[in-house]
Amino acid sequence: MYNKTDGLIEQHIHGAFGVDFTNCSPDDLLYAASELAKCGITYFFPTLITNDIGKIKAQIKNIKIAMLKQKYGMSEIAGIHLEGPFINPKKKGVHKEEYILPLKIELFDEIFDDTIKIMTLAPELDTEDFRFCRYVKSKGIKLSAGHTLTTDISEVCQLTHIFNGMDDFNHRKVTTPIKAFMSKTHYMELIADSVHVNDDLMRIVFAKNYVDRTLLISDALPLSHADCDEMTFAGNTIKKADGMLVNENGTLAGSALLLNDIIKNVVKKNIFMFHDAISMASYNQSRYHKLPNNAVVLWDEDYNIEKVSFL
Repeated sequence: MYNKTDGLIEQHIHGAFGVDFTNCSPDDLLYAASELAKCGITYFFPTLITNDIGKIKAQIKNIKIAMLKQKYGMSEIAGIHLEGPFINPKKKGVHKEEYILPLKIELFDEIFDDTIKIMTLAPELDTEDFRFCRYVKSKGIKLSAGHTLTTDISEVCQLTHIFNGMDDFNHRKVTTPIKAFMSKTHYMELIADSVHVNDDLMRIVFAKNYVDRTLLISDALPLSHADCDEMTFAGNTIKKADGMLVNENGTLAGSALLLNDIIKNVVKKNIFMFHDAISMASYNQSRYHKLPNNAVVLWDEDYNIEKVSFL
């Protein structure tokens, strides 16, 4: 018995197969695009973490070159997801604080390129009546609240890796996740690797009520599907430890799984039904980003990728 689906769409991925999207050549990015296609991921948004402005600009140029050199059968680069540098240092995670910037339009203009389609930021730091947020949105960029302490999500359309990089649920005060779940329109990224979010919480919160607004992501790092156990990423030494990726201080970083691995994880554990997982990893993103389906993915009875056929 086989399951046939559309291609998966990954909107938050920092690298895989030993390739670091924040610091790699166009050819390395094309190699990763070929490998991602074998995993059923037929569109992806290379995600750039907080870094020196000059390095961010240089990597945007490399990604643009790779986009021009892409070939049929590769996972297609749909745009760039810029995670930082306009985030809250109190929720920085593995982002280096020395590169975090204030929300100033002139700093954004130094980085801006029309390939940037998503930007993760901390809206609470926009102190000029959301002037920064509105300016960024005027450039056609989807804003996502992440690495944040905000309780006002009115100027964003999504939440970056919900529960991670923000305050937790709290029965005595309003927090970012509570605002997200009270909304009827905001999308929420979810790293469903059983590390970043507890399995039972996923069963309780997501499975019944929020399938249509959940975007499964991997937040994968270059160590995902790499033949080594340690790499440098964004100034951190990242190691594999008991299925997790952590820096030298033990801070949880991105995931060791890719999006197809995450689908297998949640289905085999009976967290989500297969068709719901596919909705959250493919159909929702297709609708959200207005991306046409470009492939047919065949899954075997154990939810492994059997074949990917591009249209």
